Amino acid sequence: MRSLPLTFCATLVAGTIALPASAALAAPAADDPRDEKRSGVVSVSPSRVSPGGEVELRVDVCGRGRSARGNSEAFASEARFEPGGGKELVAEARIRSDAAPDDYEIWVTCKDGHGKATGTVTVVHHGRPSPVAPVRAGGGGTAVLAQETVADEGPGTRHAVIGLGLGAVAAVAVAFRSARRRRPAQH
Repeated sequence: MRSLPLTFCATLVAGTIALPASAALAAPAADDPRDEKRSGVVSVSPSRVSPGGEVELRVDVCGRGRSARGNSEAFASEARFEPGGGKELVAEARIRSDAAPDDYEIWVTCKDGHGKATGTVTVVHHGRPSPVAPVRAGGGGTAVLAQETVADEGPGTRHAVIGLGLGAVAAVAVAFRSARRRRPAQH
């Protein structure tokens, strides 16, 4: 009874070892070098970017005059590559404005399907948000700062109390001085 599970496990292990070897022997040799899948690396500039920012992507696995498409969970939409200089393809991609800080993988596939490339972009958050859409007021990002300081400007309760106190002191000083002048001089 115990030999059945042992025999099953031994058969499974032998099959696992033999299958990759037999698959490698059965694979036909590629006669045409264009049939091989080329792999490469996606060059990302800048490699660290804030949400809403743009990155430039470059690949050279697709060959001259071809096109490719690139995707990432960080991208707002698919990146479409066009010929750059030489064998390079170039694309620009916008990072989603709601992308969380993390490293995101980029996948690029050549149009003919014979080349692929991968890369990584790092999304970082800065302490102060930078506007990526039209701002509410002129001056770029100063609208946020101006809005915060408006609440601190102008007279508030504290200023009113200080003003009333100073006014009372001034009234007492004027009354005291007037009273001293009215008194007749006594000898």
